[in-house]
Amino acid sequence: MFDLKPSFAAIVLVVAGLAHPALGQDRALSFSLTGGAGVAPRYFGADDHRVSPAGRLGFTGLRVGSVQLGDPDGPARFVEGTRVRGALRYIPERKGRDELAGLKDVDAALEIGLGLHHAAEWWEIYGDLRYGVIGHNAIAGEIGANLIYRADDGLTIFAGPRADFGNARFARTYFGMTDAEAAALPAGSDLAAYRPSGGFHSVGMEVGAYQPLSADWGISGMVRYDRLRGDAAASPIVQQGTRNQISAEIGLTRHFNLRF
Repeated sequence: MFDLKPSFAAIVLVVAGLAHPALGQDRALSFSLTGGAGVAPRYFGADDHRVSPAGRLGFTGLRVGSVQLGDPDGPARFVEGTRVRGALRYIPERKGRDELAGLKDVDAALEIGLGLHHAAEWWEIYGDLRYGVIGHNAIAGEIGANLIYRADDGLTIFAGPRADFGNARFARTYFGMTDAEAAALPAGSDLAAYRPSGGFHSVGMEVGAYQPLSADWGISGMVRYDRLRGDAAASPIVQQGTRNQISAEIGLTRHFNLRF
C-alpha cells in the first residue's frame, strides 16, 4: 500500500553538490513525508480488504548552486510547471489460499521508475513507468489527471481519472493461471489455465484533499475506485472476486525545508 514518489533527479543533484563544494554553496531541499493508515483490496481482484500502514514521500524542490529543480523556496504542497519525478510502489505478498486453492503464492514486489508531471493552478496531469526490481520483474505504470480546488486557507481538493497498465509478465503474475496451477485445483473445478496479455488492466477515479494545520503540518486523505477491465477482468482470480476495487488512505503530513 505504500506509494512513495521521490525524485531521482533530486538525488543525483544532491550527490553532485556534495561531491563539488563549489556547486554546493547554496543548497536547499524541500519535501514532505506522510504517514498514516489505508484500506485496500487484499490483492488485485479481491472482494475483501486489508488495513495496513500507508505512507507517501513528496518532492517539492531542490537547489544545488546554480542548478534548481522545482521550487525549494515555494509552498511545500504545490509546485507549478513540468518536472520529472521518481515513482515507487510496494505490492504486498499474495497468498494462493486467499484466492483459489492450488494457486502459488506471489512474492511481495517493489517497483521503481520515473514519471513526468505537469501542474497548474487548477489542474495537473502525470504518467509513471515502473519496473519490479523485487518480486514480479515486470513493467507497470499509471496515467492520471486531476481538477484542483485551492481555498484561501490552504485547503486543497482534487479529483480525476486514473488508468493502470502492465506488460504481459505483470498480467500473468497477478491475473494468470498456469497449467500446473489449474491441475492442482480441487476436483470438480472447471477452471482452465489462463494466460492474459498486457495492457491497461484498470480504470477508475480518485478524490482527495489536503488541509494544512500549520506551515509544516497538514492532514491528507483520499478515496479511490478502480474497475478491472480487459484480460484482467476475465481472469478466474477476478471472476471469483470482484472487478470493483475500492481503497482509501488518511495520514498526517510533515513538510521539510532544508538548507545545507
